[in-house]
Amino acid sequence: MHPDASNALLTLQTFTVLFLALHDWLPLGTLNNLAGVHAADSGAKLFTTTLVSAAPYVFGLAASILYFHKPYPDWLFWWLWISYALLFLGQLRAWWIPYLLRPDPERAARYQKMFGGTRAFLPERNGIRPNTLHILLHVSTAALLIVLAVLTFAHHL
Repeated sequence: MHPDASNALLTLQTFTVLFLALHDWLPLGTLNNLAGVHAADSGAKLFTTTLVSAAPYVFGLAASILYFHKPYPDWLFWWLWISYALLFLGQLRAWWIPYLLRPDPERAARYQKMFGGTRAFLPERNGIRPNTLHILLHVSTAALLIVLAVLTFAHHL
């Protein structure tokens, strides 16, 4: 595998795992609103959600580290493709479809409670304003899928 692409993939996976594991727990200034997140969901629900949402990506990262600078087996490519494609589709469904296409007043109210006061640079639409931290995750997920496509193509040549 190309070392730069392999390093990029590992870096993007690490960012995703850290984001999923920590963004609802560590104060990040105006990038997150811990009080709002914890007011919207109980600590037990947040803990369970964090474990369930991060687990497939922790596994993928661990496997990628295990095969670092070695050819990835086909099962790992499949794991990464399925898990990150599902993550990206979830991001589209949770943020961008209600923001751009189909208003979801219930989701907008929940997001206002959870993410109100966080740093954002896009204007509000349909009651939703994607915050900077989540946009970073969405952009990194798209970049990861592009890097994964390059590595998959090179792997199957």
